[in-house]
Amino acid sequence: MTEGDDDTRALSALGYEECRDELIEVVQTLEQGGLDLDESLKLWERGEKLAKRCEEHLAGARERVEKALAADDESE
Repeated sequence: MTEGDDDTRALSALGYEECRDELIEVVQTLEQGGLDLDESLKLWERGEKLAKRCEEHLAGARERVEKALAADDESE
């Protein structure tokens, strides 16, 4: 098992708020600068994964709302 697999598994366990908060930290750290290129790239990659996971959470929430609205429309 590679390090990336562990990272992905840990990321999939994070809720939306946890992903969002960590993403904010990543952005702030990158904006502050002072990291070497390798550290910056690793942090950027983590930020990309976090952003994607946030989008997945939001898509799931959107789908749940749409289903609830559709069920509500059917019951009327």
